[in-house]
Amino acid sequence: MDIEIRKLIPELAEDYIRFFDTTPHDDNVDENKCYCVCWCNDDYDGKDFSTAEKRRKCALQYVKENNIQGYLAYSCDKVVGWCNANTKSDCLKCASWRRFMDYVPLEESNTGIKVKSIFCFVIAPEMKRKGIATLLLERVCKDAVQDDFDFVEAYPYKESTYQSSDFGGHFDMYKKNEFHLFFETEQGLVMRKQLK
Repeated sequence: MDIEIRKLIPELAEDYIRFFDTTPHDDNVDENKCYCVCWCNDDYDGKDFSTAEKRRKCALQYVKENNIQGYLAYSCDKVVGWCNANTKSDCLKCASWRRFMDYVPLEESNTGIKVKSIFCFVIAPEMKRKGIATLLLERVCKDAVQDDFDFVEAYPYKESTYQSSDFGGHFDMYKKNEFHLFFETEQGLVMRKQLK
C-alpha cells in the first residue's frame, strides 16, 4: 500500500474539505463533523461553529489562508488521513486550546523554545490500523526538525477515561516514536519528543 504524505497548502483545500465531507466521525453523526476548525491559529472570538455547514465554510477559508496547518495522507490520490500539527504558541486563542489551558503547561514567551503541537488525527475507517497515523507523525517530526523546532508535543487521552483515543493519537504510537511523558493530570497526558 503506497501512502503519500503531503503538507496542507491552500491548493489542497478542496481535498481537505472532501475528506471531512465523506469521513464519518466516531459517532457517525453528520452534524458533528468538525472540519478541524477549532485547532487553528485564528482567534476564536466571534466565530460561529454551531453547525457542520458553518464549520465547513470556515474550514475552507482557514485552509486557503493557512490558518489550519497539518498533513494529509493520500492513497491513490484520495485523502485517507489527516493530522493537525501547528505551532503551539500560534494556537493560544483557538477554541479547543482553551479547554487544554488548565492542564497543558506553557513555555514562558521569553525562552525562545519552539514547540510543534499535534492536536488530532482523523483516519478513514477502512484505513485504520494500517500505520497511517504513524506515517503522519513521522512526517510532522521530520519537518519540525527542518523548521528548527525544539520539541514536538502531543495530547493523547487516557485510555481509562475515554473510549476512543483516535482523536489524540495513541500513547503507544508516541512511545514507539521516542515521545516521553512530559506531564500528566486527571484530564489527560502531554507527551513530548525532543528534537535538539
